[in-house]
Amino acid sequence: MKVVVDKNNPLVAETFRQFGDVISLGTKDITRESVHDVDILIVRSETKVTKELLDGSAVKFVGTATIGTDHVDVEYLHSRKIGFASAPGSNANSVAEYIVAALLLLARRKGFSLKEKTIGVVGVGNVGSKVVRNAKAFGMTVLKNDPPLARASSDTSFLSLDELMNADIITVHVPLTKTGPDPTYHLFDVVRMNKIKKGAILINTARGSVIDGKALSDALSSGHLGGAALDVWEGEPGIDTFLLEKVDIGTPHIAGYSFDGKLSAVKQTYSAACKFFGQKENWALGKLLPKPVVERIIVPDEKVGDESNENMLYKIVRQCYDIESDDRSLRNISKVSEEEQRLYFRRLRAEYRVRREFSNTTVELPAPMSSLKELLTTIGFQVEVR
Repeated sequence: MKVVVDKNNPLVAETFRQFGDVISLGTKDITRESVHDVDILIVRSETKVTKELLDGSAVKFVGTATIGTDHVDVEYLHSRKIGFASAPGSNANSVAEYIVAALLLLARRKGFSLKEKTIGVVGVGNVGSKVVRNAKAFGMTVLKNDPPLARASSDTSFLSLDELMNADIITVHVPLTKTGPDPTYHLFDVVRMNKIKKGAILINTARGSVIDGKALSDALSSGHLGGAALDVWEGEPGIDTFLLEKVDIGTPHIAGYSFDGKLSAVKQTYSAACKFFGQKENWALGKLLPKPVVERIIVPDEKVGDESNENMLYKIVRQCYDIESDDRSLRNISKVSEEEQRLYFRRLRAEYRVRREFSNTTVELPAPMSSLKELLTTIGFQVEVR
């Protein structure tokens, strides 16, 4: 068979080689012409998989190494009997770790302690459930909203969206939908924004259009909101740079871009392709994995009693994932022309550095700081106490 893969997926060519000839292309080179005689197509969210791309092609299977499918015309694929797979949950750890880094940075910059705050989690699926777990480990009061889960379970802890509006921090983890019983397009519009408690912080790592960008911009300008962290933007890759100037943290849709998360997505689409074509899975690429930037963090004895657990945690997390670096990179978009900004945004994503998840790093704690072990373990680190 002939396989075309988006080269921005890690180890994707090596993974799909068992199916036949693999051609690795950049996102912009995945076109109607380049996939015409292809059997398998593996993409990311920047590629619109529609009739315009595939009509008349030989494609039998499409995989998107992403959790979302709003860039894929699934009905068209079904009508053509083209196999399809996405990778739900593949980057959940990555996004949850991004939220940890964002919360710690916001607390440090604004001078508050997380354990004193209430967080409202909108959407408690693969990502949101991990955010809930981590927030509870921080000692935060957690409010949960997820209408589909509430209807499907007997869990009485789910609240209405209105009941989350008094939270100090609201973080959004829902798919982008415009129809059905729970549409999420502009879920946070001007009406909703005005219901949020004055001074609260809004975080979005879901999809840009879940939040009305203008309403958010106005709420920040007026001082109604006390801050915001955005990883996703309406109109990507053409983002609102004026809104970027107003948010506390702005990053180029990379919350889920850990190497581990992207590789997990590749493996999920590979498994689905094997099942579709009746082939045995033969994935054995462990030796090719890059080492984490920091394999071991040793907290010295002299740090005992010097600073709070949250401050120590901020310093540990920052060594593994420096969210401020991603923020600075995106803010440099203002230095290029408006015409080049879309390309710049895409390039930040396509050329994103290797970022390994917390589980690849061991933290060594002195015995007097052993109380940190449970928290560090909960958010993913390996921990040793000496």
